[in-house]
Order: sequence, then structure tokens, then C-alpha cells
Amino acid sequence: MARLRKRHLQQSLLFRDPNVDGRGGKRKGAGRPPKGLRSSEPHKKRPPHDRRHPVHVTLRVVSGLGSLRKRDTYLAIREATLAVISHEGFRIVHFSVQSNHIHLLAEASGKATLSGGLQAFQISAAKHINAAITRRAGSRRRGGVFADRYHSRALTSPRAVRHAICYVLNNWRRHQEDCAQPARRWKVDPFSSGTHFGWKERHETGLLYRPPATYFPLITWLPKTWLLREGWMRHGLISVYEVPGPAPKPKPKRNAIS
Repeated sequence: MARLRKRHLQQSLLFRDPNVDGRGGKRKGAGRPPKGLRSSEPHKKRPPHDRRHPVHVTLRVVSGLGSLRKRDTYLAIREATLAVISHEGFRIVHFSVQSNHIHLLAEASGKATLSGGLQAFQISAAKHINAAITRRAGSRRRGGVFADRYHSRALTSPRAVRHAICYVLNNWRRHQEDCAQPARRWKVDPFSSGTHFGWKERHETGLLYRPPATYFPLITWLPKTWLLREGWMRHGLISVYEVPGPAPKPKPKRNAIS
């Protein structure tokens, strides 16, 4: 007797309804979990980059590294700024190193150039930071340094650029690092590119101060975009004593006990 042929069933091209059997669609808790106390940068396609607009970039490091505001880690990060100085089309103009994150203002000729320049900087910085911590601790430090994807924000107006420059270069006053020793004797953040910035006081007196002979400044570019070169000055020069960000909220007064 002949063997019966198995009948082929045509599969439906319609998408499966996730509400029918519980499979497919969005799920609670799916995706990359946040690292640390802050949520991770969303893993979505980044917008196109306009070469006329500078970019404010924030890079956060993993916990356990200790403060970046030490001489050996500062010099390690300085080596990374030197490594990308020849990266064509990518320029770091302003820079500051905080305890657990880095701020920088950059210019780039395109989206791919911006991404490639920042990737090259992070790779070089991670290598030199791990080497510095290894020399300090006496045991080899390996693994990642930066916690997540970089956060970037395009600056499209003179006012936005002025706010960003003040935020990057005077961020140490926002975090009250200017009150710590030995930073009290500095008028600008020694862990930033502010030593060669055109501050309001420098325009008025001609010379702000002379850094120590043992100081090694960060390697940065002179700005080429109009916004970073002169456009931001439409809203006034920046003082070394200006504290960026919103004013702190006043503490509530306690009622007197009768």
C-alpha cells in the first residue's frame, strides 16, 4: 500500500499577537539593566550630527576606581587627549575631570567621526588609567573603565554653548571641589583645560595667574566652529567664580520650640 504524503501547511505571514499566548512584544524588565545608581544611556540610534554644532559629552566611570582627580589618573587621561589630537575631523576643545566622570566639549565633521573619536579616546584613557592604578596599587588592574555609553547633547545656540562651557570648566565649584586641599590655591580647576581659557578676569587684567612649572595642561584644540569660537560671547564672558547649574534649594526653616 502506498505511503500517504504529509500535507504541507502554509505558514501565516501575519505577526503573532503578543496578547494571545504571552510571547513577543515588550516585556517588563527586558533590555540592558542600568549600571550603578544612574540609569544607563538608552541603546538607540543616535541622531545625525551637524558639523556646525559642538557637542557636550559626559563619560562616567565604573565604581571601584576611586577618584579620578589624582595626579596619576589625570596624567593618564592627558595621554588619551594626546592620542586623539591627530584624529582627523575630531577635536576636543574644553575638558574637565571630576571624581567619577569626565566632561568635554568636542567638534566633529560628522556622526561617524564623532563616534570614532570618542571611542578612540575611551580606549586610550582606559588603557592608561588601568596602568596608573596598577602602579599605584601594586597589583594589576584589568577590565572596563567607563560604565556605559557616552551621553551627548548637541549645542545649537550661543546661549546653550555658553552654559555648557561654564558647566564643563567650572563644574568643580558645583561639586565643591574648589574647597578641598590643595585646590584652594587655584583660581581655576587644575583638572580642566581652564588654565588657558579666556576668562572674564583675564580679559580685564590681561593675566589671570601663572600655573606652577610642574603643571602639565590637558591637550585640546582651539575652536573652529563659530559657536565655540565667538558666538557664545554674545551672552557675556564667563567668570572663574561663576557656579554652573541651578541655584541650590534653600533648606526649610525649623519651627522654634515654644
